[in-house]
Order: sequence, then C-alpha cells, then structure tokens
Amino acid sequence: MVDAAAGRALWTDVADAVGRAVIGAEVALRLVLVALLADGHVLIEDVPGIGKTLLVRAVARSLGLATARIQGTPDLLPTDVTGGSILEGGTLRFVPGPVFTNLLLVDEINRATPRTQSALLEAMQERQVSVEGATRPLPDPFVVLATENPIEYEGTFALPEAQLDRFLVRVRIGYPDRIAERAIARRYRSSAEPLEAVPTVVDPTVLGAARDEVRRLHVGDEVEVYIVDLTTATRTAPELQLGASPRATVSLYRAAQAWAWLDGRGFVRPDDVKAVAVPVLAHRLVVDLDQSLRGATAEGVVVAILDSVAAPPT
Repeated sequence: MVDAAAGRALWTDVADAVGRAVIGAEVALRLVLVALLADGHVLIEDVPGIGKTLLVRAVARSLGLATARIQGTPDLLPTDVTGGSILEGGTLRFVPGPVFTNLLLVDEINRATPRTQSALLEAMQERQVSVEGATRPLPDPFVVLATENPIEYEGTFALPEAQLDRFLVRVRIGYPDRIAERAIARRYRSSAEPLEAVPTVVDPTVLGAARDEVRRLHVGDEVEVYIVDLTTATRTAPELQLGASPRATVSLYRAAQAWAWLDGRGFVRPDDVKAVAVPVLAHRLVVDLDQSLRGATAEGVVVAILDSVAAPPT
C-alpha cells in the first residue's frame, strides 16, 4: 500500500523550507521534486538573475544531500567533470571529480564543449563513469540539475537531442510578481545569505523510500493509454520534425506518478498527466523550420495535443 499522505507532507515541508530563500518559484520547485522522486534530471532554462542556482542549492540543503557545482566554460575538460589519476608516492591515485555527488549543478551547461557534454551522458543515463579503463559507480541518488541561458548564444554549444532526451523535465522559473519581487529585494535585511535560513527537513535516507513509493503508485489502464496516445500524437504532428521517443513516454508516466504522490494521492489522474506534459515533452520535440518561422513552438504543439486527445473520465 502506497503511503500517499507522506508525499503531501514532504511537499509541504520542502516548500516551506525552500520558500525561506526562494520566493515565487513554487511550480519550478515542484517540478524539481518530481524529477528527484522519478529519478530524473532537470534542465532549468531561463534568463539570468532569477534564482536558478539559488533554487538548486536550496533544494539540496532542504533534503540534506551532497552537492557539487560545475561552471560550464569552453575550456572545461571531461576530466574536470569525471576526475582523473595523479601520481603520488610512485603510484597513481584516482581523484574523484565533482560528478561524484548527489546533486550536481551544471551551471550554463551549453557553454561546455560537445566533448565535455558527452562526458555527462554516461553519468546521466547509467549512473556511472568510465575513467582510464575503469567503470566507477556514482552515489545514489545522483541527479543533474543543469542551467542554461536561452537568450545568449555567443560562445555556446547547443545541446544535442540525445542529451536533451536525458532530462526528465525542463523548468522555467519566470519573473516574480510585484509582491514577490518586493520580498526578494528586502530579504537580505535579515541575512546576508538567504540559504542560511533553509533548514534540512528531510533525512537523505528517506528519498530512496520515497522513490519506491512513487514507483508503486497506481496508474490505471485508461490513464496509461492516455499517456501513450499523447506521445504518439507528437510523432504525427505536422508542425514537428521530431516527435517524442519511448523514453519520453516513460518519463511522462513517472513524472505523473510523482506529481500525484506530492498531491497526497495513491493513484494518477489525467490532470496529473496534463500538469507535467509540457515540462516533460516540449524540450524533446524538434519543430519544423518552416513552421517555426510561422510562429509554431514545441510548447504550443503540446498544448494543442492536450486539447485534441481525449482524456479518460476522472
């Protein structure tokens, strides 16, 4: 029996803790938690200065997880991510890179070269890295939270579709409203560092049990068919050059389970699928060039598919 009430309690505790440092990002925070519970990675794509890095650090602090940070730059090498061996006392000793952590923040991932980005692929998919002929497992949990700036392209390298497909969700925080922005402006009066106000509210060992709960959450046959129908519809959409892969179907399934669990329910409803459909699917789709020039967007295509594919009754 799935303890759905625990999901609601976890969401309440983490939202309260993170909210002491991060203001006006409830939806983004919930999607980050969805990815953590579904054992997936997060791409946070938004303009500079709205708290992408602060959100990641606050989530890690509230969950008591080990974190490491990589700054994406053109001169970043694969060994700067995975680690390497040094000569010490006549023998080689392996020095783990920042990838050996629970939450890996990759800031401005699109500034790293394709060679360095590819070093993350094995880690993201297999939860292991191969260095100097040896395969080394990564800690559990291991989640990549990568950020990128969507408006500045000079000196950047676009993420290939194969890597984008590794991210469970793409998150956008957006600008805060007037009340939230006033609160952001005055928060430094009480503390020079907002993160100091974020307590650890969840034992790190609880996350593994929570993932098991989410994985066992009931998904009815009708909802399962609905999920498949949504991803299949992207493959025939005339606006798209590339539709959603079977991995996207699995991601949508697991994200809907996590969303429902955080709502305190032991089963998935069609509304849960709709809530995560755009964050899970849009970044995996490639819009046809002619259609994009006419204003078509991946997000708009997903919304149109949600409107056209009949959802099962609740």
